[in-house]
Amino acid sequence: MIYALLIAFTVLFAFLAIRAKRLIASALWLAVVSALLAVIFYSMGAQLVAVIELSIGAGLVTVLFVFAISIAGEEDIDLRSLVPKSLAAGATILMFLLLGGFLLPAQTAQPPHTEPSISTVLWEQRSLDVLLQIVIIFAGVLGLLGLLAEVKAPLDYPVAEEAAAQRDRELDALYQQSIEKDAL
Repeated sequence: MIYALLIAFTVLFAFLAIRAKRLIASALWLAVVSALLAVIFYSMGAQLVAVIELSIGAGLVTVLFVFAISIAGEEDIDLRSLVPKSLAAGATILMFLLLGGFLLPAQTAQPPHTEPSISTVLWEQRSLDVLLQIVIIFAGVLGLLGLLAEVKAPLDYPVAEEAAAQRDRELDALYQQSIEKDAL
């Protein structure tokens, strides 16, 4: 029952991400979807996958999306989907059938076991992985900064010529002042 509720909320939030009018809202809905997926993975016994999904999916990807949107700006884009609605509906139904096929046998065949706490998984078993993921997040942000950095256009020839003429006038004035000082 809990799996069904988590999956229903995941699908609902994914739908909200698709239907959001603003890109920033869509990125935040996708972060919620990723966090819910991490909870599903953790509750199914895949603690390591859950940690990676939470740190990369909900963390790094969301930070990069929000940063890219803030740099590039939001523009309303009215594009039609390249995928026909019937194909998208068929793929969605197939995904739910496959998901149900994978989840139902897994619930009945699992032996009872104790799950380690999230802090045990993060800080004791996978501390090096978490450290590397933090480094990857910072490297990704710095790489995105490098990619999205504004390149300054070279000066137009008349503007450059005017700047050089202004510099020459200022140097001539300084030279004249130094000659007058020496004459006194």
